[in-house]
Amino acid sequence: MPRLFVDITPLRRFPDFRRLWTGYAFRQLGAQITVTTVIYQVYTITHSNLAVGLLSLAQLGPSIFAPILGGSLADAIDRRVLLLGTAFAMSLCTVGLALNAGTGHPALWLLFVLSAVSWGLAGIDGPTRAAVQIALVDRESVLSANALRQVLQQGSLVVGPAAAGLLIAALHRHLPVVYWIDVASTAFALQAVLRLPPLPPEGGGRRFGFSSIVEGFSYLRGRQVIQACFLADLNANVLGLPVSLFPYMAFHHFHAGVRAYGLLMAAPGAGAALGSLLSGWSATIRRQGLAVLIAIAVWGLALVGFGLTTSLAVGIVLLAVAGWADMISATFRNTIIQVEVPDRLRGRLSSIQTAVVQSGPRLGNTEAGVVAALTTAQFSVVSGGVGCVLGIALIARFMPRFAAYRTPGLVEVTEG
Repeated sequence: MPRLFVDITPLRRFPDFRRLWTGYAFRQLGAQITVTTVIYQVYTITHSNLAVGLLSLAQLGPSIFAPILGGSLADAIDRRVLLLGTAFAMSLCTVGLALNAGTGHPALWLLFVLSAVSWGLAGIDGPTRAAVQIALVDRESVLSANALRQVLQQGSLVVGPAAAGLLIAALHRHLPVVYWIDVASTAFALQAVLRLPPLPPEGGGRRFGFSSIVEGFSYLRGRQVIQACFLADLNANVLGLPVSLFPYMAFHHFHAGVRAYGLLMAAPGAGAALGSLLSGWSATIRRQGLAVLIAIAVWGLALVGFGLTTSLAVGIVLLAVAGWADMISATFRNTIIQVEVPDRLRGRLSSIQTAVVQSGPRLGNTEAGVVAALTTAQFSVVSGGVGCVLGIALIARFMPRFAAYRTPGLVEVTEG
């Protein structure tokens, strides 16, 4: 009989993994509070869906290029040192946001610049942590470790935006306080990383440089399964991510104000967090590529329903379903990539994955904002969901090895 709840064995067996996981639980929470607050500030300053979409466009370049450089660094130097440096630099960006919010007239351009730099730093931090995570557990614990990572990430997507909504409502005249909470959360991550041992890449690493980056991309040639993981994520996020429209939907479509905005931001994370906690069954799934395809189709259909409903309660439930499906997709995609890629290339391939994961939402929010400006917000949401379903159908049709994929080395574990 498959287990119901998420497997916490990696937290019990691997103390270093537990320290990193716990420290970043605070970091992710603070980061989501900041992301939500920046979107709110841009919208309240401009009252424009397009401006919120352009905020994501400003983050696009750093979201693509910073992870690529960061992945090469993660395969060249002590990964612990790199985690410390990026966390410290991100805290400086948040300090800048807090100081800007404290002025009488916050500068819009500074919101764009600091959030873009923060996303670039997160693009270095992400693949480095992914490479570290796999080094802190054994092969048999990879899927469970990824499920726990999803619990952390999705839990922050629930608590962070909801907390931000409440904090903004209570402290809208004192927004710097909201940003200072994120600064404090980064301190928890820093102390957790400080307690880790040195984490050099296996075999001493590969010298940082252009040839190292090219080697990472060259590894993708002919590997349809890994390529499909990246394309599936881009399809879901570019065509089916309406987060930039949440302020409009909360204030004008549902007519429910700032608290509704917090609920809409939290709903996908709520569904994903619940799914993560009840993800014990995922260890029994052998055709993980097929599971990704089905999950992304569910994501797209749920967003179509969200765009069509006029009920806030129904909309929140549909976003939660979408978040649950996204969690399923992410858990299996992360596991496939981490199992298929050797440690010497893990930082660089994780960086490509991070570039995809970060650039997809930026493009998706931009696309949603532009389409909404040209048509309506409701049409933007619905058409994006339909496009997501059609896109994943094309991936299934033209990349058949992905649907047939079974993760090697995990079947034996799930049959025990």
